[in-house]
This record gives sequence, structure tokens and C-alpha cells, in this order.
Amino acid sequence: MNDLFAEPAYQPLAAKMRPRHPDEYVGQEHLFGPGKPLREAIVRKQLHSMVLWGPPGVGKTSMARMIAEISDAHFETVSAVLAGVKDIRAAVSNAQQLKQQSGRKTLLFVDEVHRFNKAQQDAFLPFVEDGTVIFIGATTENPSFSLNNALLSRSRVYVLRGLEHGHLCQMINGALADSERGLGERELHIDQDLVSTLAHAADGDGRKALNLIEIAADLADEVDGRWLITESIVEEILANDVRRFDKDGDLFYEQISALHKSVRGSSADGALYWLARMLDGGCDPLYIARRVVRMASEDIGNADPRALQICLNAWETQERLGSPEGELAIAQALVYLAAAPKSNAVYKAFNEAMADVKSMPSHDVPLHLRNAPTQLMKSMEYGAEYRYAHDEPGGYAAGECYFPEDIASRSYYRPVDRGLEKKIGDKLRYLNTLDEQSDWRRYED
Repeated sequence: MNDLFAEPAYQPLAAKMRPRHPDEYVGQEHLFGPGKPLREAIVRKQLHSMVLWGPPGVGKTSMARMIAEISDAHFETVSAVLAGVKDIRAAVSNAQQLKQQSGRKTLLFVDEVHRFNKAQQDAFLPFVEDGTVIFIGATTENPSFSLNNALLSRSRVYVLRGLEHGHLCQMINGALADSERGLGERELHIDQDLVSTLAHAADGDGRKALNLIEIAADLADEVDGRWLITESIVEEILANDVRRFDKDGDLFYEQISALHKSVRGSSADGALYWLARMLDGGCDPLYIARRVVRMASEDIGNADPRALQICLNAWETQERLGSPEGELAIAQALVYLAAAPKSNAVYKAFNEAMADVKSMPSHDVPLHLRNAPTQLMKSMEYGAEYRYAHDEPGGYAAGECYFPEDIASRSYYRPVDRGLEKKIGDKLRYLNTLDEQSDWRRYED
């Protein structure tokens, strides 16, 4: 029996303000703008399975609920964080019963679908194929990596974008004005500059924007019968705010990619911006320091060998001193890398050598390169005819070869014409000339 005096269950503002029609949906104009195919399909109740891919708080769940409401479909939801195959089967069973009893369609919404393993995804695939359920999956991860090809081939992928500043202001003001579902039951007064501050802090996340204004409304001061959200209230709310960042998700890899590409493109300002974004989002500075060392070898290399030592020093500074001193050292290293001459010659040469080793037979070490610490080894001609470079003119054994005979002509390292590597290239070309002029050959043609 229901308790007539029980208070209604609390619903967050973000849940109460979910759009009921595409006209109420804020953002995603590329999907819901006038005449867009997805909007037209929803309005005409032409449902199809889909995957909604985008960052948190951009309206993936709201879109799925709205589609179910407009289409008069039963909304069945499963969270991939908590559910297993048993829960999927129960949801499918409910859909089958509903279809038999009333012919009503079921929209199966799977939140965080990328967290399902292959077996769990396969569990509902047959029921997507036969039309038992209309599948809508929500994911913050790239579906091409996290979802089965079979499931992807039966779904359309829609990319949802982070909400723009204007969208977030619109959502906040809409909640303040809505007396039915929002905060409009009591007249709240807030300066639009503070609305803009809250929107900026939400960082593209609509749910966060509504959560912030809801907290602000709870803290509003009553002055002469007017409820005011003041600057001090907004400052208090945002005191410990952290921007959107997911250390295990797409956003993390997108930002470290942008940082690396800024260095490679010699943009010191770009590198500093992405460093600041990652640190502001809570990324471990030691992770960044390790990646910066990688950049020094991959993109600067021997064009400026000092770069590697500077990056190692920055890493050590972060380990020894922590923040903010270590972060400043990392910033210094990044600026140096961005300004340094670039060469990926060693990176490419190393990859080519590794590819050869993986694809070729395990050639024996030539006898002349083998060590001979015992008499037996000497009798087997280990080290025979080895030319000790220090005893040769100029300290170089012209014509000598240090490869197995079958691949004697291999060449990997091709220095670029920049920085110190230009001088290294000149030196290697000079040594190559000595080889060509030498009458001595390790392996005769």
C-alpha cells in the first residue's frame, strides 16, 4: 500500500529538465537541426538501432528517453557498469512479453556500453537483429575500438559534441525560468556574468551546469524578499572544481596526442596550452614527464641530443620536488623540445631494424664479431680477422661490415639536414666514402 504522506523521491534538476521533444533539446544542431535525418526519423517514429558517442553530460541518455517517449516505446535501461548477461536476458524477456501482449516496441538503452565484454554484447545481438528490441548504446569511448563489429554493423553511430558556452547558459537560464520542472517556483535572481561563470566551469557538460545552478539555488540568500545567487556563492561552489578529464578515456588520449603534435609542430604555445589542460584536469605530472622523454627521442633525436637530458632532468625534478616546481620544469622541457630542430631519423631507423628482426631468420653472428675467451673458441676461428678499429688509420676500419653476410647491404639510419644531425650525416657520408675507396672488403661480391 502506498504511503499517502510519503515525500516524492528526489530527482536531480538535470533529470527533471530532460527534453521531451527535439525543440527542447539544447545543442547537437548537427543531429537535431531542422531537416536533419535523425530529427526527422524521431518525429516520424522511424526507429533504428544506434550508438550515441560523446563526452559525459551532452545528452545521450536524454536523447534515448526522448526517442522512447515520442515513439511511445517502452524504455528499458541497462547499465553496463552494474549489469551482466542475466540482466540483459531479463530485459529481453520483458520486451518479448510486452510485444506479445500489446505489440508495443521496447527501446533497450545500454549506458556505458563500451564496458560490456564481447560475450555480453553478443547476448543481445540476436534480439537486435530480429527486432525484439530497438538498441541504443551510449558510450564515451570510440565505438570502433570498444564495440563488436557485428553490433556496429547493425547500428548507426551518432557523434555528440561537448556543449558550447551559449548552450550551457541557455540550459541554466531555462532551468531558472521553468516553474514546472526547474527552479522557477521561487524567483531567483542571478547576474548573467555569474551564469556565464557557471557555464564556463561546466566545461561542455550540461549535467554539470544544471547541478551547479541547483546547488547555487539551494544556497541563495534572501534579501528583502528576493532570492539572490551572489558572486560569493558561485565562488564557494567552484572553489574545488575540476574540469572534465578522464584518465582512461578518449579525452585523455586526445589531449596527450595534441600535446605531442604541438611539440612535433614546433608550437611552444600549443604545447603549454595542452600541458595546462592536462594538469588542470588532474593528470599525473609524472605520466606527462615520461611522455615528454619519449618525444625527445622520437621527434628531436640526434638533431639536438641535449633535449633528452633536459627532459630527464624535468622528470627527476618532478619526482624530487613535486608540484608546482616539477610542473614548471616539465613546461621548460616542452618549450625546449618545441623550439629544437626536429629529426625522427633514429625513430624510423629503430623501427626498420625491429621490423627486419621480426620478419627475417635469426642470422648467426659472423665469426669475426664473436668473442673468443677460450682456446676452443679460438680454434673455431671466433674473432678471426676481426679488425680493431683503434689500430686502423683514423680509428676507422674502412670496408669492414658489421652485419651478417646475407644482409650486408642493409642501411637504416638516414640523418636529416637539421641541427647536430646535419654534422652526423656529414661524418657518416665521409666514412661511407672511405669504405668505397678501400681495397679491403669483408664480403666479396
